[in-house]
Amino acid sequence: MRIALVAPLVAPLREPQLGGVQTFLVDLARGLAGRGHDVTVFAARGSRVDGVRVVDTGVDSALLGATLFRPGRQDPDRDAGGTAGGTEEDAAGAAFAATVALIGKEAFDLVHNHAFDIPAIRHAASLTAPVLHTLHMPADPRFGAALAAARRSPHPPLIAAVSESQAASWRDLVEIDAVLRPGIPTAAIPWSRVPTSDRLLFAGRLSPEKGAGEAVAIARAAGRHLLLCGPAYDPEYAARLKAQSDGPTVELRPALERTALWAEMTNAAAVLCPAVWDEPFGLVAAEANACGTPVVGFRRGGLPEVVSEGVTGILVAAGDVAGAAVGVGRAHELSREACRSHAERHLDLDTALDAHERMYRRAAENRS
Repeated sequence: MRIALVAPLVAPLREPQLGGVQTFLVDLARGLAGRGHDVTVFAARGSRVDGVRVVDTGVDSALLGATLFRPGRQDPDRDAGGTAGGTEEDAAGAAFAATVALIGKEAFDLVHNHAFDIPAIRHAASLTAPVLHTLHMPADPRFGAALAAARRSPHPPLIAAVSESQAASWRDLVEIDAVLRPGIPTAAIPWSRVPTSDRLLFAGRLSPEKGAGEAVAIARAAGRHLLLCGPAYDPEYAARLKAQSDGPTVELRPALERTALWAEMTNAAAVLCPAVWDEPFGLVAAEANACGTPVVGFRRGGLPEVVSEGVTGILVAAGDVAGAAVGVGRAHELSREACRSHAERHLDLDTALDAHERMYRRAAENRS
C-alpha cells in the first residue's frame, strides 16, 4: 500500500523525540516500510526517519508552540476552524492546509493522521483517499465536535484509540472504530536480569499531567535517588520543577536519545509513571518492561493495559504518593525476566503492525 503518515507539526521528528507519539510514529513508519509498504511521512521542517521518505511540509514548528496540547486548557480561540485572527491557531490552520495540499498532489491508498490538532481533522476531510485518525489524548469535546463533523463529510474517516480505556472515554463524543495500541521494538532494546543501581527513573515531557513533580515526591518518600529526564514541554512548570529538584535526591536532565534512555532504564531499579491525567497508553512503561525494569505508577488511564499488575509493575490509586513509595520498596520482588517476557508477548511492535495493516485494509475496502 501507498501510505501517508501525518506527524504532529509541533516538533520535528528527530532524536530526542518530543514525546511518545513521535517515537511510535517513527517506529510505525519504519516497520511498515520494512514490510514492503510505500510509506511517506509528512512532518515539520528538520524531520528525518531513517529508511523512510519524509516530505518537509515547510512548517517551522517553533511557530506552533502555543498550540501544544495541554489538558484542561480553555482556549475559546482554538475552535474547529482555527480562525482566531493573529494567533498561533492561524499558523496551525495554515500549516495543516498546506500539508493536506501536499498529500493531495500524490495518490495514496491511505492517509493516517497522528496530529492532535483540530485543523488537521478539518482539512483532512477534503481528501478523497481513505483517512484514519489515531487519537493520542484524553477525550475533549472540541476535538469530538471536529471529528463528528468530519464523519458527516462526503468521505468520512475512521477513528482509532490507543487503549480500551481511552476508547471508552471518547465514545460519549464520537464512534471509535478500533483500538490500535502502539508497540515497541523489543528486539532492539537491551535488558538486564539485575539492575546496576537502586536509582529510580522518570522519563517524559515536563508538564503537569505527566507527573514529574509526583515522581520527585515518590522518590523522596522512598529515600531513593531519582533521574528525571524530559523536554521542557511546559517551560513554566519545568522551571518550577528545577527549583524544587535542587539537592542530592534528584538529578534533572534534558530528554535523552532513545538508546541512552534504554540504557538508563535497564540500569534503574524501577521506572516511575505517576501520571495525573488519564494516560492514553504509556509508551515509557512499555519500554521499561522491555528493559526488564518494573514500573511503579498510578492506576489510571491506559497504564493498567500496559503493565501487568503484580507481575511487571506495582500500581496504586491515583495520587497515592505514599503507596507508590511503598511500591518502590517492593519493586525488587518482581521478576525482570517476567517484565521482558511480557513486553515481548504483549507490547511488541510486530503485534501493533499486524493490527495497523488490518485497519488499513478495512479502510481501503470501505472506500472501494
